[in-house]
Amino acid sequence: MKIDLNCDLGEETGNDETIMPYITSANIACGFHAGNEEVMQATVKLAKLHGVNVGAHPGWNDKKNFGRLEMKVSPEDAEVIVFQQIDVLAKIAKEEGVDLIHVKPHGALYNQAAKDRMLADAIVRAVKRVSVDLILVGLAGLGLCEAGVEAGIKTANEGFPDRAYRPDGTLMPRSQAGALIESPGGVAANAVRLIKDGIWFGEKNVRVDTLCLHGDHPHAVENAKLLREALMKNEIEVVGLKK
Repeated sequence: MKIDLNCDLGEETGNDETIMPYITSANIACGFHAGNEEVMQATVKLAKLHGVNVGAHPGWNDKKNFGRLEMKVSPEDAEVIVFQQIDVLAKIAKEEGVDLIHVKPHGALYNQAAKDRMLADAIVRAVKRVSVDLILVGLAGLGLCEAGVEAGIKTANEGFPDRAYRPDGTLMPRSQAGALIESPGGVAANAVRLIKDGIWFGEKNVRVDTLCLHGDHPHAVENAKLLREALMKNEIEVVGLKK
């Protein structure tokens, strides 16, 4: 069995250098919800140093709320917003001799696209404008991945080992008690379960292609260490996404 491990970086949380050695894909903030071109370039260089895949992490233009506030934006405007961010990072990656591998929306944009098909389609169009070879990362089994598949681009179903899931396969809202798994041991065990069992949506089982390690988690680095150890014990190979 194989799995990709990704983390949202370039958000100036202070954990990039310590967590980079444990992951295979870096989702780099593109300046709208966090970061700027200088930070983006530094993060691309750090990923290159560690042999980690580089991906774009576009969000709503809302640094005040770290891109976590839902916004009502027309599909046309959403496409432009997402395209601009991917395009900037793609150019920086090219300057550094690094291939841009994937796109993973951030925060509210990511969650809205999981349930808003018109927004999901707009994101897909933005991705395709940059390159039809880019991999689109979305919440496993939901709308963004479905939109990507139907549009003919490669997608990666994402799971969250530090989050609890509801019986219907969706993530438990952060506002509910127990939604965030605090224990590094619990995170590692949940990661193995997600990889081996997939996620059930009624009678449909969705395989997880990539797991997200949150860099701003209180135990981010310890989570990463224990998770890698657990995967090794279970003979699960950690490899980056491939176009």
